[in-house]
Amino acid sequence: MKMRDVRGVFALVLCFTFAFSILAHESYAKTRGEIDAGVKAAMDRFKKHVKGSTAYLKGAKGVLVMPHITKAGFVIGGKYGQGALQVGGKTVDYYSLTEGSVGWQIGAEKYDMVILFMTDEALKKFHSSEGWEAGVDAEVTVIDVGADVSVETLRSQHPVAGFVFNQKGLMGGVSVKGAKFTKIRPR
Repeated sequence: MKMRDVRGVFALVLCFTFAFSILAHESYAKTRGEIDAGVKAAMDRFKKHVKGSTAYLKGAKGVLVMPHITKAGFVIGGKYGQGALQVGGKTVDYYSLTEGSVGWQIGAEKYDMVILFMTDEALKKFHSSEGWEAGVDAEVTVIDVGADVSVETLRSQHPVAGFVFNQKGLMGGVSVKGAKFTKIRPR
């Protein structure tokens, strides 16, 4: 294949990925009921599988629950999901997660993610933003689900902490950096 053909295919794939990321916001929108059911199921799994989950939830100022995030890639990849921000155990807003990437990758997977906002400042910055990007607007420390980290340590050293669990599929490594979270208004 000639270099010109490779560049054309690459440009076509980039255009498709860009169009998907714009249209995914509306075309894959779930209803509030569907998102709420997914959030409840993910929170049940979080409490069951993450050591110290009860203390983390009590210590958090806000919790972003993103169930069933779908990630796929073949050189060019992306991930998408919808979830809810909860404060005091009640949903205050709904969010979508989108991310695109280019690099050596192949496979697909689904997983759940819970992001804890351990300080009022971190929660306020997230909730008031029009589009919050992990790694740009705040560092999100991904905590191993079996780690024994105290709430005080999270609050002082990791004001925004993420947990990835319930992974299914064949794709290595989950990163939060670069993921963009945007408020949505589900049906």
